[in-house]
Amino acid sequence: MSDPILKLSGLTKTYNRGKPSEVQVLRGADLVIRPGEVVALVAPSGAGKSTLLHIAGLLDTPDAGHVEIAGQEMTKLSDRRRTQVRRADVGFIYQFHHLLPEFTALENIVLPQLAAGVSRREAEARARELLAQVGVEPRADHRPAALSGGEQQRVAFCRALANAPRLLLADEPTGNLDPDTSDRVFGALMELVRGTGLSALIATHNLELASRMDRVVRMDHGVVA
Repeated sequence: MSDPILKLSGLTKTYNRGKPSEVQVLRGADLVIRPGEVVALVAPSGAGKSTLLHIAGLLDTPDAGHVEIAGQEMTKLSDRRRTQVRRADVGFIYQFHHLLPEFTALENIVLPQLAAGVSRREAEARARELLAQVGVEPRADHRPAALSGGEQQRVAFCRALANAPRLLLADEPTGNLDPDTSDRVFGALMELVRGTGLSALIATHNLELASRMDRVVRMDHGVVA
């Protein structure tokens, strides 16, 4: 069996430690995701799923425990090295698209590639290819404000995959959309993920969407069941 793309072991995280308002969010969370596996993360609000995703994606650090990405221990790396790994190997999608409003859809996908050292010509070609895969290429030269909510989120999907990450992390990626649009946009996301063969951890409240993934894990009281 292939080595995991993501391995989380014994993660703990407490906010406001030592204060009356102390909140223990993670209590020894463990999770393994293997190459090409798409895993749904289901949890009630406040159960710690966003914290888990942020730690998995190297945006936050645990109080204790280990994070491994493609077999490499992350928790003891320097901030600079963690940033390099995050840019190269991890893609993020959030409930709100967070596109840069002053740039077009195409430019929003090109920019992270330029930051990674890709030539503009190559970056634009990949951006158009990704937009075509999700049916938004005809809107490539429109700014986010001129796009529908579903189009905006599909552009955000393309931006997350622009640098060909190994791991995709998504936090309620269709939670801000109406049910019909959510279903279509999620279908576009799954086509992108399956087409590239990357691994994904996708947090969702939608059990129907969760059932379309390879495996469902649940968070409860700071641990993964």
